[in-house]
Amino acid sequence: MDNDQGGRNTSKPLGLGGTPETRSLLHSFMRDIVSYWSPVHEAAIHGRLLVLRNLLNQGWPVNVSTADHVSPLHEACLGGHPSCASILLRHGAEVNAMSTDWHTPLFNACISGSLDCVNLLLQNGASPNSENDLASPIHEAAKRGHVECIESLVAYGANINHYISHLGTPLYLACEKQQLACAKKLLESGANVNEGKGLDCPLHAAARLCNEELACLLMDFGANAQARNDEGKRPVDLVPPDSPLATLFLQREGPSSLMELCRLKIRQCFGIQQHHKITELALPETMKQFLLHTNCAEEMDSEAATEHN
Repeated sequence: MDNDQGGRNTSKPLGLGGTPETRSLLHSFMRDIVSYWSPVHEAAIHGRLLVLRNLLNQGWPVNVSTADHVSPLHEACLGGHPSCASILLRHGAEVNAMSTDWHTPLFNACISGSLDCVNLLLQNGASPNSENDLASPIHEAAKRGHVECIESLVAYGANINHYISHLGTPLYLACEKQQLACAKKLLESGANVNEGKGLDCPLHAAARLCNEELACLLMDFGANAQARNDEGKRPVDLVPPDSPLATLFLQREGPSSLMELCRLKIRQCFGIQQHHKITELALPETMKQFLLHTNCAEEMDSEAATEHN
């Protein structure tokens, strides 16, 4: 939350005082130098909106950067302060400014998980896709469990299957970090269920973690349980033989049912943003729930009861 009163004191505010000519000269000079940390950064990172507004009105450059090319907008988004980010943008902050480690304000907003900052940046022209493999906003959101940030990024055209060699796809990373809700959102939005990191698919990650709910979700979306990683192992080979997940893999062996094949085909026809398109169909609610995979847990319980009987 932005702090309108933060940083207020009775001392003289930090600014570019003096005559208008002096302020103009200093303003020009500061645009050309590299600042290590300015009062503008300090106000932005802590959400001190009134202080930030005063500094900008006194002539502090909105894009003053640190030695690592970190701008005040970077800091406002990292701190999750949309009001500060908004005033910086109104004063001309570079929405796609990049630090020396390739971080953009949007990437920082995905670190903090501030949906308001993410939406504000996207509405002001922030690129949803990274220009490199070191700082991908959608990977960061998936890793940290920020489902709504993923939804906004996808709505603005983020590459949902963006592959990074050391991370894999956003779906694979979400599975590695056991972010079930993010994995589901990515799958609903059309992510490739079998694309992971190298030959390691998302189902391998779920199996390695013995995460039954995640494995069920992936297989419901058509994950290939027979896929082999670079060690030649299938997902089932990565779980203890007596684990519930091993039982689930055995239950899912063989060809998929006609119902499952139909569900996969219908979802493939809708492509990206499948979830929103399916909810608008003129179908019975139970059919929509089946197409949306909202009954995975119930199916597992039913299968377990059938096996027991």
